[in-house]
Order: sequence, then C-alpha cells, then structure tokens
Amino acid sequence: MIVFRLSRRKFSNHLSGIGASLYGARWNPKGLEMVYTSESRALALAEIAVHLSFAIIPADYLMVTVDIPDHLTVYQPEMALLPAGWDEFPYNEEPQLFGRDFLLLKEACVMKVPSAVVKGDYNYLINPSHPDFKRIRIIDICDFILDRRLLK
Repeated sequence: MIVFRLSRRKFSNHLSGIGASLYGARWNPKGLEMVYTSESRALALAEIAVHLSFAIIPADYLMVTVDIPDHLTVYQPEMALLPAGWDEFPYNEEPQLFGRDFLLLKEACVMKVPSAVVKGDYNYLINPSHPDFKRIRIIDICDFILDRRLLK
C-alpha cells in the first residue's frame, strides 16, 4: 500500500514520529512517537492546510511517498469503537489515549483512521516502535509545488 505525507525538507529523509512525540497530536500524546500518513497526496495537503494558510505553507515542503508492505497487519477500528469527539477541533485527550493504547499494545504496526479534515478519507498512523516498522520504507521524495490558484 502506498501512502503519503508532506514533510519539511530537513525531516523528509526518514520516518521517525519524533515531531508528533514532541508536541502530541490528535492520535498520540506528547512523548510517544507516531508517523502520520494519508491515503492520498490531496489528503496529506488538507491535513497540513488546516494548520497553516495556503499562503504561508513553507516552500521547503516535500511530498514523501511511503510503501507499507501489503502483508503487514493494518488495524482499522470500527467507527463505534472510536472515542467520543475524535473528530472535534480542538481535539480532546480521548483520541490521544486511544492512539496511546494502539502504540503500546503493538498488535499492529499501522492503524487506519478516518480523517477529521476530509470526511470519507483515511489516514494511516504508523508505530515506529513496532517490530514491523523496519519493513516500511520511503520510496520517493519530490518537490511539492502548490498550485498558485490556491494562494489567492
């Protein structure tokens, strides 16, 4: 399976989850590493754009293409199992605790979760401390040029 992430140039050559660990995010508390990826380039952009205006998205963003081998187990929780408020902004602590449990249990290396930004699309969260993480690899890194019409 191919997934995508927009990344600043200086962080684009490796997958670590350190950034998510430093600040925490929707699905992980501060102190736990998680790599956030999206099912499409467009969703990867949307996930960044909700935090920054298109006009101030840094020019050094690169599109990183990641290969998750098809034989790896992907955990996809049923919607009914997702914590209340998982898609709210600002997000609450419940999705972080849900993600924490995923990371610590290590039953799967990847978790497929619905996007809070684009309903009907999905993000793939990767656990860098899972033994199968070493099988996931970056297969392409390219410049990401935003269409000028989005800057208006």
